This record gives sequence, C-alpha cells and structure tokens, in this order.
Amino acid sequence: MPFSSAPILSEERLSQLTSEAVELLSSLISTPRISREETAAADIFAHFIESAGVGYHREANNIWCITDDYDAARSTLLLNAHLDTVRPASGWQRDPFKPSLEGDCLYGLGSNDDGASLVSLLQAFRVLAARRQTYNIIFLASAEEEVSGKNGVERVLPLLPPISVALVGEPTGMQPAIAEKGLMVLDLTAHGKSGHAARNEGVNALYKAVDDILWLRSYQFPLVSELLGAVKMSVTQIEAGTQHNVVPDSCHFVVDVRSNELYSNEEIYDEVCRNVEAEVKARSFRLGSSRIDTSHPLVQSAILLGRTPFGSPTLSDQALMHFPSMKMGPGQSSRSHTADEYICISEIRQAIGDYVAMLDGLQLAPLSGL
Repeated sequence: MPFSSAPILSEERLSQLTSEAVELLSSLISTPRISREETAAADIFAHFIESAGVGYHREANNIWCITDDYDAARSTLLLNAHLDTVRPASGWQRDPFKPSLEGDCLYGLGSNDDGASLVSLLQAFRVLAARRQTYNIIFLASAEEEVSGKNGVERVLPLLPPISVALVGEPTGMQPAIAEKGLMVLDLTAHGKSGHAARNEGVNALYKAVDDILWLRSYQFPLVSELLGAVKMSVTQIEAGTQHNVVPDSCHFVVDVRSNELYSNEEIYDEVCRNVEAEVKARSFRLGSSRIDTSHPLVQSAILLGRTPFGSPTLSDQALMHFPSMKMGPGQSSRSHTADEYICISEIRQAIGDYVAMLDGLQLAPLSGL
C-alpha cells in the first residue's frame, strides 16, 4: 500500500469509509457469529479485507493485518476488536440477524458489541497504513471474546510480533477506559454429614455454607482503586440437598469476583481460602485486572481530543494482554447483550475520524535495548 502525505481525512473520504463500514457491519449482522461459531463471519471479514487490497493472516477465526513497512526496531500498536457475539437475549422485537436501519440507528445482534468498533478500527487501520508512521500497526479481529475462549486473542498473541501497547475497541462512548476490572469465578463446596431431618443428626452443609457466604458478603479488601473501586465478590449460585427430609452433606456455591488492579486474582484467592471453611477452587486465574498510566502517549492523545479517562467494570480481551492497553470505542456498554441492540451511524463516523486523528503521528517510546 503506497504512502500518502495528503490531508488525513476529507469529509468525502470519511463519508465513504463510513458507508463501507456500515455495509460490512450489516453483512456481519446477517451472519450469525455466536462465540465459537464465527467461521462464516470470519470468511466475510477476510473477503472484505482482501477486496480492499490489504494483506492478512488467519489463525482459526482470528484475522490480522500488519502494515507493509513493519520494522522490528520500532514500537508496535495493536488495534483489536472482536468478531463474536453473545446469543440473542429474549425479548427482541426485531430479527437479531437482520440488519434494520431506522434513521441514524442500525439494529442487529453485535451492532454495538462489538461490530461498530470492529469496522471502525479496520477503516482507521487502512487510513493509517497508507501514511508513514513512526510505529508499526497491527489490526486484529479476534474470536471467542465473549466466552474468554482459548481460540481467540490468547491463541493469536504468540504468533504476533512483540506488542508495545494496544487500543481495544469496545463500546465506551469513545471515552478512554484506562483501567478494567478482572474476573475470577470460584467454586466453593461446604462439607457436612447427612442425617435424618426429623432427628438431631448430621452436620448441615447448608448452614456451614451460610457462614462462609456471610463472610463473602461483608468482607472488604482494604485496597480500593481510584478508578475501579473495591474488589467485588458476589455469590451468584447455590445448590444443596437431595430431598426435604435429608440433612445435606454438601453445599456447592459459586462466587463471581471482580478484581481491581491492586490485587492479583491469586492474592484474592489466597485471602478467600484463609477465611472460609469450604473447599475453594478457582476456575482460572488468567483474567486479571489491567491499567495503563495516564501519562502514556496513547492516553494523552485521547485527552487532547477532549476525552475523559475512566475505569471500566466490564471485562474484555485486555485481561489476556500482558502489555499496556486502553479500551475505547463507539456505542454504549449499556446496550451490549440487550434485546434490540443498536449502533448509530453517526457514532461509527465519529469513531473512524477520532481513531485516525488520535493515532496519526502518535509518538510511542522506542523499544528498550535497541
């Protein structure tokens, strides 16, 4: 792709890019792409990239592009958004797989989360790749984000060159999320001894679980983040007993833990184990909290656009990135995973323009040791 020194984006060019992005997003909406079932959508996405004259790589249902002038001595910016969606919520009044344009609003499953960010970042990549930058750019459309699957970002990152910083497209109203809560799910089992409920027999595992649940409900981790607040533990499921007249000998319950950046998931797990009697098992430690310093050039570039950094309570693929990252994209998090999800065309147009304005000429620190 030849480099250009022409003005960055004319209104006409921005309108063309927006129209193409909306057309691509409409095609994606028409193609079910539930997590782990993204193959057809990835095919459509790859075809669009190829028809635009951009080279790409593919691993499973993950697709990425690298600027032609890649130089290993320079810093590398990763632009990332995800292809997949959740299953449609009950209550849709429209066909979730039929794109419906009503005024400025495009309705359809995955329009807001995460289709708008996906197509906007791709268009921004195309513009930026045609202009000489002082850093490398990789665009990645990833799979299985909604289930934190092993065949998404986690599978691709080892195949990419070293990343200096990432811009993750998620619906934030184009405000920069510079911190994000992590996630850990705990399975706890309280053990007792069965007995007849009519007699004073057995050890009721439910009662033992209640004691632990009361601790989980009331305990406050002392370190509170300015951006993300306190660590939050919520008991979300419980199961015990076989029938009404049998004292249960075990009680299983599930705890949803949302960590801030001041604790690792392992540290939280250890604290829970020290304070409850139940057996504790973590499903995974891999989805940690993340934070990027406000002094980072990427954050400062967003601030220069008049944007306000904040902390996000929702999880994204940032949790699997062990390098600085910032989350920022068109749409609103409150629309995600809801019936009659939509994105505004004007939001896509603004996102393309803002991404280009924010990233063109960005000065990233050179790689250390070179």
